[in-house]
Amino acid sequence: MAKLNVFDRMQKLDRRWIYLVVALAIILPLIIPFNSKTYVTEPTENVYKKIDSYAGRTDRAILMCFSHDASTMAELFPMEVAILRHCFERKVRVLTICFMPAAKPLMDYAINTAKEDYDVQSGVDYLSFGYKPYSLFLITLLGMGDDIAEAVETDDQGRKIENLEIMKEITNYNEMNLVIDFAASAAVYSWIVYARARFGVNVAAGITAVMAADNYPYLQSGQLIGMLSGLKGAAEYEKLVDIFAMNKDEYGNPDPREFSKEIIKESWIKLSDIENRKYKTARIGMNAQTVAHVMIIVFIIIGNIGYFVSKNKENHIG
Repeated sequence: MAKLNVFDRMQKLDRRWIYLVVALAIILPLIIPFNSKTYVTEPTENVYKKIDSYAGRTDRAILMCFSHDASTMAELFPMEVAILRHCFERKVRVLTICFMPAAKPLMDYAINTAKEDYDVQSGVDYLSFGYKPYSLFLITLLGMGDDIAEAVETDDQGRKIENLEIMKEITNYNEMNLVIDFAASAAVYSWIVYARARFGVNVAAGITAVMAADNYPYLQSGQLIGMLSGLKGAAEYEKLVDIFAMNKDEYGNPDPREFSKEIIKESWIKLSDIENRKYKTARIGMNAQTVAHVMIIVFIIIGNIGYFVSKNKENHIG
């Protein structure tokens, strides 16, 4: 019997070994994070810059609309926490709303996760409008263009929002001038078609990676001012928050920096320097994703080489 070479053995390898190697390639980077380069794209930069331009202003706020369920948390939750962290750190007033029952606990979880390290109050620094039935989506969306207090009326605690401090200088889309919709669907299109077209509000999207291609035309046309795409977009935003919003001076005091592409190029954030894991979740996830993709590519290359070597051997024998 002819001795099998390495490629013949690879062709006959039990596929369960491949599954095991890929599983380890995913699990190990999650358990033992390593430092990798995160390149920030322009759509993510634009979202960051727009939010940061509202820092410290009581007459500006952003609206985060949660339009997803737990099945897409892996991609969307890290970006939601990163944006909330940015808002709390830079004192940007943030409002939240959802039109899916399954999104309400995720919205609360994101807020509670981000606010643990900040002295922020509901009704003062942030406000959750809570869950509103989807049948009221268009009515609410259009109504907020005239008067948010009339369109929404109460928050998730039953308080009249017109009486809350956070809403004193926030009337409609003129002040709540950025809407970010987080979804694994085409939910952001409604904000573009109605809120953007009629009231001129800035609209951004936080979406799963598979939906990115569908939204690029809206980026190119300017109907979306920015976009966070999947886990990669979340990792990019985490990095921007760490570089600029969380910057400290030589004495360890908060010293936020203005956005600069040059600073991004020069900055190197070590994951080991970030104590709280929840603020580097996306970057750790990208490490695992990167290693797994490299392993799959390697297996494909080896498999194809083995196939052609085997075919060539058969032809010579024939």
